[in-house]
Amino acid sequence: SVVWLPTRLPPPNFIIIICTENGHWFLHPVSNRTWSNFTRCNEHTNERRMTAMNLFYLTLIGHGLSLTSLFISLGIFFHFKSLSCQRITLHKNLFFSFVLNSIITIIWLTAVANNQELVQRNPTGCKVSQFIHLYLFGCNYFWMLCEGIYLHTLIVVAVFAEKQHLMWYYLLGWGFPLIPAAIHAIARSHYYNDNCWISSNTSLLYIIHGPICAALLVNLFFLLNIVRVLITKLKVTHQAESSLYMKAVRATLILVPLLGIQFVLLPYKPEGRVSSEIYDYIMHILMHYQGLLVATIFCFFNGEVQGVLRRHWNQYRIQFGSTVAQTDALRSASYTASSITEVQGCYSIDNNTELLNGKGCHDTETATLKLENPFA
Repeated sequence: SVVWLPTRLPPPNFIIIICTENGHWFLHPVSNRTWSNFTRCNEHTNERRMTAMNLFYLTLIGHGLSLTSLFISLGIFFHFKSLSCQRITLHKNLFFSFVLNSIITIIWLTAVANNQELVQRNPTGCKVSQFIHLYLFGCNYFWMLCEGIYLHTLIVVAVFAEKQHLMWYYLLGWGFPLIPAAIHAIARSHYYNDNCWISSNTSLLYIIHGPICAALLVNLFFLLNIVRVLITKLKVTHQAESSLYMKAVRATLILVPLLGIQFVLLPYKPEGRVSSEIYDYIMHILMHYQGLLVATIFCFFNGEVQGVLRRHWNQYRIQFGSTVAQTDALRSASYTASSITEVQGCYSIDNNTELLNGKGCHDTETATLKLENPFA
């Protein structure tokens, strides 16, 4: 009979051992040792290596695009003072958390996860970088929660009040994620202290993912309640201010399920090789292109930002057009002045060059020569 021993690799990777009729393992005829067939384990090694490299570069490209779009968005927010308000301040902090997360992720992937020698040495620095990575990962979602709480307080609780104390938002966005990150670090060092804490095959990661899922659910509740209140106000008062707030809510309402969908899909990874590869590609796009998504929805698709950019662009065109017009006018005036000078020089009256019978300058010069030399 043939015994299929499962491995830790994804199926169909098995070690084959043959049991003979007398109850002994099959012995190899040359080495006279128990024979095990490991060829099925290496059946898709090249495909898996290629997929891993594709996912690695897909991740780097995603964080590179995210950093580019986030830096452009932050530049727009800081450059145009007319965009300064509390909500834009929350946007800036959210964008900063994604910038820092993308930077530490790129460092982690290139300097730690891709360096087997460093992982084998297991220095303290690589565990510290993993701690920072998980902390910033949590900051992303808690700043999204701050966006939802701000809108809920502004619209539902404070009845369109303008100013709020942002200190509590700073504590929630930057301070609270330290707690699950620190608890995870302590638990990891005691119960699953693998090299550089690089393995994801541990339930201790729920210490990080649990609060994030809770923040997403609370945020979704807040936003749905905001939509309910705004729809009620629009039906009763038809205020333009309510429709303005509805646009701000819509962007956050779109982002919450998009940024949290990977936690819904995470426990349901398929078993097949092709389907698991498709799952990995989808998960990497959802997780590593979030910065690009946030910058696009909160900045590039923001009507207020588009209005400011359009207004400054029109002003630039007007100023550039007036500058060109002034330059053309100066050139025209200069050309006219030089033409007048030439004409005045041509019609100037000297003792010997008086113009007669409508003759031009050159004709007059010829006539003068003829008068001076009658034999010419």
